[in-house]
Amino acid sequence: MLPLNARANETDSGDKGLALYVHWPFCKFKCPYCDFNSHVREKISHQDWRDAYVREMQYYRELTGPRDVQSVFFGGGTPSLMEPETAGLVIDTIADLWGLPQGTEVTLEANPTSVEADKLRGFKSAGVNRVSLGVQALNDADLKTLGRQHSAAEALAAVKMAAQIFDRYSFDLIYARPAQSVADWRAELSSALPYARGHMSLYQLTIEEGTQYHTLFMRGDLKVPDEETAAQMYELTQEMMEEAGMPAYEVSNHARLGDESRHNLVYWRYGDYAGIGPGAHGRLSIGGVKQATRAHRAPEMWLERVRDAGHGAHPFESVDFAERGREALMMGLRLAEGVPVSRIEAETGQDFSAFVNLRQVKILEDEGLLSFSRGILAATPQGRQKLNAVLSFLLAAA
Repeated sequence: MLPLNARANETDSGDKGLALYVHWPFCKFKCPYCDFNSHVREKISHQDWRDAYVREMQYYRELTGPRDVQSVFFGGGTPSLMEPETAGLVIDTIADLWGLPQGTEVTLEANPTSVEADKLRGFKSAGVNRVSLGVQALNDADLKTLGRQHSAAEALAAVKMAAQIFDRYSFDLIYARPAQSVADWRAELSSALPYARGHMSLYQLTIEEGTQYHTLFMRGDLKVPDEETAAQMYELTQEMMEEAGMPAYEVSNHARLGDESRHNLVYWRYGDYAGIGPGAHGRLSIGGVKQATRAHRAPEMWLERVRDAGHGAHPFESVDFAERGREALMMGLRLAEGVPVSRIEAETGQDFSAFVNLRQVKILEDEGLLSFSRGILAATPQGRQKLNAVLSFLLAAA
C-alpha cells in the first residue's frame, strides 16, 4: 500500500503520457439500467465542487510529478449538468499543473435534452473539444422505457448542434432493448448513421445487479432479446458499421481511422490515468510501482474528505506483476488491434510464454477466436463477441 503522503520524484515517469478522468456524479434522474456512480440531488454548490476538483488535482500532481497529458474526459453522472465555468476551471487547472499540449483531446459526456444542448457552446468556450452524447435510442417509446428525459427529436437536434460546434463528436445507442427485434435495430441504426461524423458507441444492453432493470428482470417483469437474437444484432452492427466506414476498433466502439476516442485508448492500452472525483478509479505508475486508486463513492463524503485531507481517495493498492499482466491482457483484447506481447512482458517482468499458456492460445486460434502473429495477440471479431469466455479460458492458468 502506498502511503498517502508519498510523492513522486520530479523526473519519475516524466516521459510517459497521462490521462485524466473527472467524475461528475449528478443526474436529474437515475436511469433504470444504469449502475454507474450517479446520484440525484436537488441542490448542488458548484463553487464547492470547483474548489474540490482543484484540490484533488493538486494532490495527484504532487504524486505524478510532471507528465504530458494525453487526454481529459468528463464522465458521470451527467457532466453537461455542471456549469461550463466548472469545466473551464478544471481544464485551466490541468494546464497549470501538468501542461495541456495543443490539440489534447478534452471530452465531455452530455445528455441531448434541449436545455443541456444549449450549453454546448459554453463548454466549447471552456476548452472542451469533443462531446459524447447519450442518445441511447431513436424512438420515444423506448426512450421512455429506458428512463431517458429527452425525445428522439431532441436527440437528433442535439447531434446536429454538436456537429456545428465541434470538429469531433460521438453519440451512443443501446441495442437488445426490451421487445426490440433485429429488424427494429437495423432500421434504427440505418436512421442514425447519417448523423454520425466519425465515431459511434453501440452497446448491447446488459442487466446489471443493483439496478431497477435487474429487479424487474429477476421478477420476470422485464423481457429482453434472447442470446441468439442479441448475437444477431451484434453481428448486424459489425456489418453495417464496416459498410459505413466506421469499423469496430473496440468491442462496442466504432470509428473512422483517426476518430477513435484517444482517452479510452489509454485505458485499453493499459496506460496511466488519474481518476478525479467521487467513485473515480485510476491506474498510476509511481516509483516503478503500478498503483490502483479509487475514491469514495458518496459525493458528500468525497467532498468532506477533500476538504479535510486534500483528496477523497481510499488507500492505494499496489498491483502485482501477475495482475498487471491480466489487466493489460483483458483490456488489450477488447481492441481490434490486439495487445503486443512486449506490453505483457513489460508489465509482468517475464517472458510471454511463461505468463500465457501457448497451448491454450493455439486452441483459441484453431476455434477462430484469437489470432497470434508478429508479436500481437488479438481477438477476432468472433472472439470479441465471446470475449468473456475467451478471457476465462486464456487466463485460467495465468
